[in-house]
Amino acid sequence: MHLKYSPRRNAILLLQDGKVFTGKAAGKIGTTAGEICFNTGMTGYQEIFTDPSYYGQIIVMATPHVGNYGIEENEVESSSVKIAGMICKKFNSGYSRPRAQKSLQQYFEENNIVSISDVDTRAIVTYIRDKGAMNCIISSEITDVEELKKLLAKTPSMEGLELSSKVSTQKPYFFGEEKSKHKVAVIDFGVKTNILRSLAQRDCYLKVFPQKSTLKEILDFKPDGIMLSNGPGDPGAMKTETQLVKDIVESGKPVFGICLGHQLLAQSQGVNTFKMHAGHRGINHPVKNIISGKSEITSQNHGFTVNEDDIKKNKNIEITHVNLNDKTIEGIRLKDKKVFSVQYHPEANPGPLDARYLFDEFLENIKSVKN
Repeated sequence: MHLKYSPRRNAILLLQDGKVFTGKAAGKIGTTAGEICFNTGMTGYQEIFTDPSYYGQIIVMATPHVGNYGIEENEVESSSVKIAGMICKKFNSGYSRPRAQKSLQQYFEENNIVSISDVDTRAIVTYIRDKGAMNCIISSEITDVEELKKLLAKTPSMEGLELSSKVSTQKPYFFGEEKSKHKVAVIDFGVKTNILRSLAQRDCYLKVFPQKSTLKEILDFKPDGIMLSNGPGDPGAMKTETQLVKDIVESGKPVFGICLGHQLLAQSQGVNTFKMHAGHRGINHPVKNIISGKSEITSQNHGFTVNEDDIKKNKNIEITHVNLNDKTIEGIRLKDKKVFSVQYHPEANPGPLDARYLFDEFLENIKSVKN
């Protein structure tokens, strides 16, 4: 049930362990539940909200002001808002950017996004950082905490949850110029649009495939290389997709995996994945390139990661990147094939451009095989 928005309406945020925060309603009036997570980026909220990797999650924005510059229709990473809800300190119903077409309030109402503002987001982020990821519920229509607890208990845990099928394309489609020099098959587990743009800008013609595609369907396109995209959910729940990635690797085509694609690639080589305490989400995460010795500031959004011990047992896998905050594995490559992947987002949007070179490395791999 959705009621008319009122800026003075109270709202409640209830965490799975019983912790309650009270604030004001923002966006659509209603009730929503999902896994709570936080993003440490200070800008780029529109790209964050439309990132398919956030499907099923309620995001805490660490930046104190959200909505200041409104909504610009072209600054999206998918066709719709993908977050389950949003939590912020100050929600701006107005906006100051002349190029914007609408306010964040209007955007959330159109996309049925329930949110809460006027809460202490520093306290919430600190709490999640200490206690770990958990489910939560936001409501601006139900004030009875006991009733909210019953609703929240019905929300499935992110661990063991397959969500990629909720955001993957249902039919193949093309992206870029048909006359481009290279052909790349993109397996859509929840692909961000800027991954497609980044490849098209490098003279690639893309065919984007649903996650349930077969190897034959993919190879019938005669791609020069294959991209494994980002996406939401637990990679451990994606047995069929892991087998598909294994078959793709064995085909001998150059492969580049990003985020969920990185995790599925690791699983295809016998490496397990596991749920992180709180995950990495933001545009300021430091990563070291082990091969070059250089460090880069990266855009990240993931709650699962690959098992380092499993990687070290596999003599065909080389670790290429590590996170400088917690030493988790951020990149791998296979020694006997033109196959590599990273846990973070080199296409950014939002974020710094430090890791864009990885697309160039993928193209170099494609050229080396074609030549």
